This record gives sequence, C-alpha cells and structure tokens, in this order.
Amino acid sequence: MKTTPSLRAIAAAVCVLAMPLSVQAQASLPASAAATAAKSAAKPVPTLKRYELQTNIVDGKMVFVDAKGQVNPVLAANVGDTVELVLKSGEGAEHDLLIPELNVASSKFSANSGSTSVRFKVTRAGTFTYYCSIPGHRQIGMEGKLEVAGTSLAEAGAPKAAAAGAASESGQAAALALYTPAPSPMRGPDPSAVSVAANPASVPAAIAARAPQTLKYRMETVELPGKLDDGTSFTYWTFNRQVPGPMLRAKVGDTVELTLFNARDSKMIHSIDLHAVTGGHGGGQHTQVAPGQEKTVTFKALNPGLFVYHCATPLVPQHIAAGMYGMILVEPEGGLSKVDREYYVMQGEMYTGRPHGAPVHQEPNLEKMANELPDYYVFNGEVGALSKTHKLQAKVGETVRIYFGVGGPNKISSFHIIGEIFDKVYSEGSISSPKHDVQTTLVAPGGATIVELKVQHPGSYLLVDHALSRAGKGAVGVLEVTGDPVPGVYHAGAVQ
Repeated sequence: MKTTPSLRAIAAAVCVLAMPLSVQAQASLPASAAATAAKSAAKPVPTLKRYELQTNIVDGKMVFVDAKGQVNPVLAANVGDTVELVLKSGEGAEHDLLIPELNVASSKFSANSGSTSVRFKVTRAGTFTYYCSIPGHRQIGMEGKLEVAGTSLAEAGAPKAAAAGAASESGQAAALALYTPAPSPMRGPDPSAVSVAANPASVPAAIAARAPQTLKYRMETVELPGKLDDGTSFTYWTFNRQVPGPMLRAKVGDTVELTLFNARDSKMIHSIDLHAVTGGHGGGQHTQVAPGQEKTVTFKALNPGLFVYHCATPLVPQHIAAGMYGMILVEPEGGLSKVDREYYVMQGEMYTGRPHGAPVHQEPNLEKMANELPDYYVFNGEVGALSKTHKLQAKVGETVRIYFGVGGPNKISSFHIIGEIFDKVYSEGSISSPKHDVQTTLVAPGGATIVELKVQHPGSYLLVDHALSRAGKGAVGVLEVTGDPVPGVYHAGAVQ
C-alpha cells in the first residue's frame, strides 16, 4: 500500500514542527546552567573578617580606634562571614564590646589584663551598633556600626507570604528581647565597705607671712566600696580614699607641683581639674592617668580665693557624682583673719539604681544623672557624715569658719545653718569683698563660699541645704556648741 502524498506531507510537517521544539529544549539547558552558575558566582563567598580595635581618648571623648586611626570605624561584613574583633585598651581603662542584636559580648579588657578577642558568625543582614557597656563609656563616645550586606540566612528560600513576613518579624522581636542585656542584679551592701567621709576638721594650717614657695602635693585616685548610709554601700571613686578629696592650701604667688597617681586596681582613667589653675583645662588636659600610672602638672597660684577641683575624665559628671571633688584655698598676700576653728564641708548629689535608703549595694544610674534626679544629697560623701561619723564642734564665744563647696555635678545649694546667722560670707569663694549678716547663701555646682560665725549660745545647730526636701535625702550636718549661754541672746519662754 502506498502512502498518499497528503499523509507524507502531514508526517513531514510533524517532523519539521517537532525538531525546533527539541532543539529549543536542548538549548535551554546550557542557558539555565549558565544562569545558575552566574547566580552562584554573584553570591559572596564566606570569609573571615578580622578587625583590630584599640580604645583611646580623642578630642575629650573615649572611642574605639582602628589600625588606620579611624575613630569608631564602620565595620563591614557579608551574611555568612565570620568576624573576629581583637580588642585592646589603649589608654588603660577597663572596657568591653557588645553587639546585643547579634548576641555578641566580649570579656572585659584593660591595660592590666591585656587584649581580648571575640569571634562570631554573621547570620543576619542589617546595621548593628557595637559599644562599650561599662557605665558611662557609651555616653561619651564608645559606639560604632557594623554593616552586614546580603540576605539573612533565616530568610533564604523563605516564602514571601504576609504570614511568613509577620512570623519573621515576630521572631526578630523575640531575638532582640533575648539579646537585650538584663539590668544589674540587686545585691546586698558590700561587707567590706568603709566610711569615706572626710573629717571636716582636716583643714591645713594657715600660712604664715612668707615669701612665695614651691609646694609639692601628691594625690592618689582610688575606687573602693564605701558606706553610703546605714545598710547601704556604693562604689566610690575618690581622691585619697575620701570624699571630698583632701583640702589643699597655698598662697598667692606660690608654685604648686601636683602629682596624680591612679591606683593599680582602678578600672577607670582619672584626672584632676583645679579651678584655681590657669591653662591646660585646669590641669585636666595633662593628668588623664591610666591605672598604675602617674602624671605631674605645675602651676602658679595667681588668684586668691576658695576653688573647687574635680575629676575631668569623661563622663565627667559620673566621676564627680561618684565622689571625685575637693577644694584648694589660695590665701591672699596678707592671709586670712585668725579664727578659733576651721571646717571643710562639701555637698554633692548621687544618682542610684535603687531608691534612697534601699539595703543594697547601690549602682550608679546615668539616666537619672542626665535628667538631674538625685536619690541622695550628701555632705562629705555619705548620709550622716556630719551628724554621726563626724560633728563640727565649737564653744560659746568662738568664731567658726567653714569652707563650703558644691561638687555637684548638677544642683545649686542654698547653704544655711538653722539657728545661726553668718557674720561674714565670702560669696563665690572670692576673698576680696565679704558680705555681712547673711542668712542663706547660694553656692553653684563647682562653686564655693567661706562663711564665718561667732557662736553665742549652746546647742545643736543644723547645717542644711535650705531646699529642705534634700534634708530627707541626706543633706544634714551638726555643729555642736557647748558652754554657757551669753545672757540675753536666747531664752525659752517669756522675758523674766
């Protein structure tokens, strides 16, 4: 049987139509493979990214610096990379590094402990913040960014449905909550805490008439647990283990050589800025001292007056609130008039994590400090410093001089003695023009005054800040006066 031409034509047509389909299918295979290869080639190959960061103080801020000298550098990585951070303290203080969103935390490191490192694999894309978690360090500049490019591993191949997106966001929120550091656990008062309250009677002797001299002072900065209140302790930062630091005394024209040593076991850098100094940020520029080191500055006492000194290391208000303040008296050419007793008193405020009076070891609260919401107001560093630990003493008929200053860091004091009147007030620490017959005198944070009073009646006289709510937070002292009353000055009851 012969095939009809019509059937041959149909078969040929079928073959012709079939051949392009086969060729097209075969051609599509290498194209798909090429696309897959191209896609694979475009995907970054996981690598090890190694960064070396050293801490330092730059332009008054504490920062991380990389090997090129870049401050708080932006670190870069791709999803899947392993990142290694090598960390070293360049200025001596204790630090760490956290990236909470990636659950990354280094161990603490300092000049004493040497360098440390932390290694982690990056599984999420995005921009993340790295910072030092030591209180105050992030606030003064120790933070930077880690930028991670690519697609988060958890998202690779995931459906793009709205439900899946919501689940992803929920998971990320849970992860962020997991990575957020927990607040410091509450612990009881430190059993090793000691009183840091400076004895108000520890005033250097008056300077006799003499030619200008060179005076040499050496001070040590010490961090130690101290008694804040009955059953409450606090880690103080101090000059010479006391609050306020030792009172210094000089005379106009004297040259003062001051050496500042930072105890080896300190975790922080410390310094000193004296308001009596001209130049060098009051000495603070050249006395940034790492643990175990010392530095010396020399200055001339140009102006008479009573001047505050304090630590000038960032975060400055944190160092001051922890107890790092004191005063220096520069006597005028002829000296001060002779009095029977001299006392040294300074007011400060403290910002703590737990309420006033909590039976715990208090930790500093920097948010309260920034918002100027103190939990404690203290004279000479602790509650009861001038009513229990030390009292000011005098006898009827004596003239008492009080060198009074405010460390702060934030609040003005309205200094007043209940039941007495200041016969003389050297406002703002200026000795040249005293005021007379003053009831209450304002003293700015970082400011000082000198008050004199002749006591004429026995009794317990209360030193207060006349913003009297502060008395309930600790700002109370006692001047105990003994002896026979001066007739007619005061009598309980009607005139006899």
